[in-house]
Amino acid sequence: MFAVIKTGGKQYKVAADDEITVMTLAGEPGDAVTFHEVLALFDGETTRIGAPHVANAVVSGTIVAHQRGPKVYAFKKRRRKNSRRKRGHKQDLTVVKITEILAGRGKREKRSEDTGAAA
Repeated sequence: MFAVIKTGGKQYKVAADDEITVMTLAGEPGDAVTFHEVLALFDGETTRIGAPHVANAVVSGTIVAHQRGPKVYAFKKRRRKNSRRKRGHKQDLTVVKITEILAGRGKREKRSEDTGAAA
């Protein structure tokens, strides 16, 4: 089973025991993290795609470490003016290990089953 989650404005395809690097999250290494913005769930035979999120689905994980990304340089030069500017940037990142994917049942599915049983 794997899921597509959204965090930090980006989407990640995750499965159990995966380690992903995401934008900085609050917490210390060893703390538990839950991602509630699950966009899609894929099981062996079923596929659930949210509109925009899958109802009651949660992906949980633990923070492994905080680190910094590679150095990125922004260099500007204006010709014939002896004008140069060089800036560097390192993004703060968090490494998260996915522990489990919980696929709860949504309200729409319960309603459709309830109306089918009553009819």
